[in-house]
Amino acid sequence: MFKDKISLNLQGGRGGDGIISWRKEKYIPKGGPAGGDGGKGGDIILEVDTNLISFEKFKKKVIKAENGEHGKTKKQTGKNGKNLILKVPLGTVIKDLKTKKNLFDLTKKNEKYLLCKGGIGGRGNAYFKSSTNRAPYKFTRGIEGEKKEVELELKLIADIGLVGFPNAGKSTLFSSLTNSKTKIGDYPFTTLIPNIAYIKNSLFKISIADIPGIIKDAHKNKGLGLSFLRHIERTSILLFIIDISSIDKKNPLKDIKILKEEIKKYSPKILKKPFLVILNKSDKKEFKDNIKIFKNSYFDINNLFEISALKKIGLKKLILTITNMMHFN
Repeated sequence: MFKDKISLNLQGGRGGDGIISWRKEKYIPKGGPAGGDGGKGGDIILEVDTNLISFEKFKKKVIKAENGEHGKTKKQTGKNGKNLILKVPLGTVIKDLKTKKNLFDLTKKNEKYLLCKGGIGGRGNAYFKSSTNRAPYKFTRGIEGEKKEVELELKLIADIGLVGFPNAGKSTLFSSLTNSKTKIGDYPFTTLIPNIAYIKNSLFKISIADIPGIIKDAHKNKGLGLSFLRHIERTSILLFIIDISSIDKKNPLKDIKILKEEIKKYSPKILKKPFLVILNKSDKKEFKDNIKIFKNSYFDINNLFEISALKKIGLKKLILTITNMMHFN
């Protein structure tokens, strides 16, 4: 099950207690304090794993690191608790659950973040020996590890974001551009979870994200809602995919206007990104008039592309434009 947001209650390991102990060797009659210190509690560390695409592996809501061992006799320090390393996807945003303040943003391969420090171990009575107190009957307990309630939110890191209505051909275009095997079908919401793959050759590698289709009033939680738009927040360029066969001749820009309105309801910042408009299914002769009508109404014909995602028509020119835009952004 795809999870791109979870809440967790985390705690670093507790430090072990110091102990009271006395030397009892046969040939050391005076003995003396020999209680060791407690070991440090384990830390909780988040680490990026680029093989993960969601938080589905997190089964527990409460997670604790290992406690440090108590001190030992003969002035031996207890063993430190093991650090707990939690693997998370690239693009994980760590937020304080109560304040919603961003604590850290994991945006680099193998990046780590120390989230909860383990507690310090307590002191054994050997630590308190002094010239005025040669037999201290004193020890301290270990400190509790840091506690944090956090929200982990995934925002995919991709160069290009695909936006469109269900069945506009986003998944087909995604597969054709990246040679990936994604679910494609002639029914609403083929894409139920975000997908990410690469347009690549010997000269470049560009990541592209396909998100579920947007419908009118998605901001009112119709269809699959707008929460998946977080996965195009980091993209550099947007591709608006328009199914030319479904153009309203009386209002040819209706689809593009609805898409932009819905995105604006989620975050106006996304609309400030450079974008291209892709007229898909343009190979079908019966819809040539639709293309003309759209072109006559659209304000910038230079960022319009006529393609057939299924037959891979017009994709070379599209890829060339994308690579040029990536180079200058």
